[in-house]
Amino acid sequence: MRLYHGSNLPILNIDLSKGQRFKDFGQGFYTTHLVEQAVLWSKRVSERYGGIPTITEFEFDMESAISHGLNVKVFKAPDKEWARFVMANRNRYEAFNHDYDIVIGPVADDRMARLFGLYEMDIINLDDLVDGLIYKELNSQYFFATERSLRYIRRI
Repeated sequence: MRLYHGSNLPILNIDLSKGQRFKDFGQGFYTTHLVEQAVLWSKRVSERYGGIPTITEFEFDMESAISHGLNVKVFKAPDKEWARFVMANRNRYEAFNHDYDIVIGPVADDRMARLFGLYEMDIINLDDLVDGLIYKELNSQYFFATERSLRYIRRI
């Protein structure tokens, strides 16, 4: 499967420690199967930090990762489980660690922070939160959390 990473420079070697903390699935390496999404990410990163919008392409062997026992979590939709998982990873006040090697699922766009905030302030409930997310434009992300997971993704 072809995956793309949008940044302000080419990725020659993946360094999990360079990933930002408090993102949807935690600190690690994020990619997408949607080239348009990677292009958008590359422009955002370049505007924020300088550099040139750059797309790095990868090949990911998910079948092999699963057959070798990696712990892979797939969220097919922005449901309650997904929302709780994203909120736990984005929480800056309580440490949260999961044991997944790879996580695949929708992107919680930063515009959704307001919904998460309303939920955390008990203004809306989890059902209302999820209903609000369904109507947002969600894309897809493939997250690599462990060194072990990097054995199944290679730069092309």
